[in-house]
Amino acid sequence: MSKKNFSQLKEIIEINSWTKNKEGVDKNGTIFSNWLQALGFESNIYKRETIGDHLYCTSMHKEGKKLLLLGHLDTVFPPNSFEKFKEDDEWIYGPGVCDMKGGNFVALEALRAVYQDKGAIHNIDFLLVSDEETGSDDSKHLSMELASKYDYCMVFEAAGSKDEVVTARKGVGTFFVDITGKASHAGNHYSEGADANLEASYMIQSLIALTDLEKGTTVNVGKIEGGIGANTISPHAHLTFELRYTNIIERDRVLNAIDSIVSTAKVVGTSSTLSGGIQRDVMQASLEQAEFVEKINTLCNVTLPTEQRGGVSDANIISSKGVITLDGWGPYGDGDHTINERASKESFNKRIILVTEIFGYLMENKI
Repeated sequence: MSKKNFSQLKEIIEINSWTKNKEGVDKNGTIFSNWLQALGFESNIYKRETIGDHLYCTSMHKEGKKLLLLGHLDTVFPPNSFEKFKEDDEWIYGPGVCDMKGGNFVALEALRAVYQDKGAIHNIDFLLVSDEETGSDDSKHLSMELASKYDYCMVFEAAGSKDEVVTARKGVGTFFVDITGKASHAGNHYSEGADANLEASYMIQSLIALTDLEKGTTVNVGKIEGGIGANTISPHAHLTFELRYTNIIERDRVLNAIDSIVSTAKVVGTSSTLSGGIQRDVMQASLEQAEFVEKINTLCNVTLPTEQRGGVSDANIISSKGVITLDGWGPYGDGDHTINERASKESFNKRIILVTEIFGYLMENKI
């Protein structure tokens, strides 16, 4: 990659794109929109009031398979916390360099190379959302709506340490339980109360017991709130917990159990209300996905390593709609979500070369 192109990467990395910084996220999106329009893409902007706008850039559609490129414009760093770009012989450092401005840039550079070679791009579209780092609560509806248009999806989160692409990710859900009891004086009227904290303690144990590590299922009660003081039977409690799972059978098992646990009080006089739900459903490996990998290996003369990850991305959303999805097409990096975030220059170059080949073969209807 030329020094000029790294300068363009520097331009977007030094824009603060914290999810809640709408101005910065939109500026990042505008730059990408201009770059893609120069390659013949049409930009469709989905305006949002409190978060950044979502950007959906489309090419010409012809007969053949359709490919969606997926990335996000936001990062996790608030203004003035981590905004510098720097580089040495091996690494580029900066916010989003691997998660995932760097990945978006891999896709862009590959599109530029294909455009230069063929003079036009078709059957490849690019969706850049603004709220991935906070769970894609808004953008997931757009992603699911668009998914049906595509045969394949390539997601440009960071590659693995050996340039692996991602074939599976756990599903994740976040839930909340509000427990209502009855307050009473702990000294004078102890038996007249209904202890919400005690109910919470029973519930926590039941929820955590749903964990099955052999199947990759975890339930974690990460936050507990409740009570008034030591001399009062607690009239309320609140639990925040997370579910992660590797397949839909486990998802359904745990969801049914959660409903039963929350609706069955162990402390007389208490009642509980469940809210929240699945944020991103599971991304499961499939035969069709393996065939996609094999096509890439054969056409590009590579042996593409694959891996499964416990963390989630927007790949979960597209995959759950039945689209053949591979994640991890960005550069390899580490330190993401910390001020030590960096990405490998060598990995940038390798990814751009491979992704360029894939785009070309797709446009030739060989994939």
